Amino acid sequence: MIEETETIEEFLARHSADVEDAVRKAAAAEIMPRFRRLAEHEIDQKSGPHDLVTDADRLAELYLTDTLGALLPGSVVVGEEAVHANPAVYEAIRGEAPVWIVDPVDGTRQFVHGDPGFCTLVALAHHGVVRASWTYAPARDQLAVAVRGQGAFLDGTRLRSGAPEPGRPLEVATSHPDFTTDEQKRALLGLRTDGVAPRNCGSAGLEYLAVARGELDATAFSWEAAWDHAAGLLLVEEAGGAHATSTGEPFRLTGGNALPFTAARDAATARRVVALLSAPA
Repeated sequence: MIEETETIEEFLARHSADVEDAVRKAAAAEIMPRFRRLAEHEIDQKSGPHDLVTDADRLAELYLTDTLGALLPGSVVVGEEAVHANPAVYEAIRGEAPVWIVDPVDGTRQFVHGDPGFCTLVALAHHGVVRASWTYAPARDQLAVAVRGQGAFLDGTRLRSGAPEPGRPLEVATSHPDFTTDEQKRALLGLRTDGVAPRNCGSAGLEYLAVARGELDATAFSWEAAWDHAAGLLLVEEAGGAHATSTGEPFRLTGGNALPFTAARDAATARRVVALLSAPA
C-alpha cells in the first residue's frame, strides 16, 4: 500500500516485486490453464474475426485489476477488456491519478491457435509518463521489467538494444494489414525498399522485447492503444532505443499521434524508419 507522502519511485522500490508476483499469478491462475485447452464457448469476437477475446483475457484482467488496485490505493486500472465494455474508461490515462495499463493477453490470436507467442503487459503511468513496465511471456516463462531511469532487464539480465549491423537489411515488424487504413498501408509501403526487410508483427509486446534485446531492428505500428505500447516503449527506451511518430515526435501515451510510428534499437534507426514512412508513395 502506498503511503500518503510516498512517491511513485518509492512505491516501486517497495512493491515492484509484488507487481511481478501479481502478473505471474494472473497468468498461472487464468491464462496457462486455458492454453491449448480453450473450448469454443470460451472464445468470442470483438470487432471482427481477427479481433478475438477469450475467457483468459477477461479473467486475467479482472485478477490484475483487483490486485494492482489494492497495491496502490487511489490508482485506476485501464484494461483492454474494460475499455471494450466502456470506452470512457480510457480517459483515465489523461487524468491525475496513477494508472495501471493492462493487456491481459497480448497476442490473443496466437493464444487461441496454441502458439506460445503471447504475453501479459502491465505498465504504471502517471501524468502521461510510463514509470515502470512488466512484460511476461508465460508460455516461455520470460519476464522483462523496466523502471524509468533504472534500465530494462529480462529475467534479471540487463537489456541493451545496441545498433543494427552495418550493411545488413533492417528487420522491421509492421502492423498486420487487417489493422491498417488505406493511408497507413501506403505509408508502410515505404519500408518495401532495398535495405529493409519488413514482416507482419505478432504480439506487439514481444516485438518490443525483441527490439530491446537487439533481435529486431524496429517496429512500425499504425494504432496507438496504450495497452499494446506502454510497457514495450519503456522497455525499449530503457534498453537504449528510441521511438518516434511519422512526424518525428516522440510517441505520446495520451494519444493524438501521427501514425504510423516506430520504436527502434537506436535513434538513428528510428529516424531512418520515419523517413521511409514519410516518403511519398
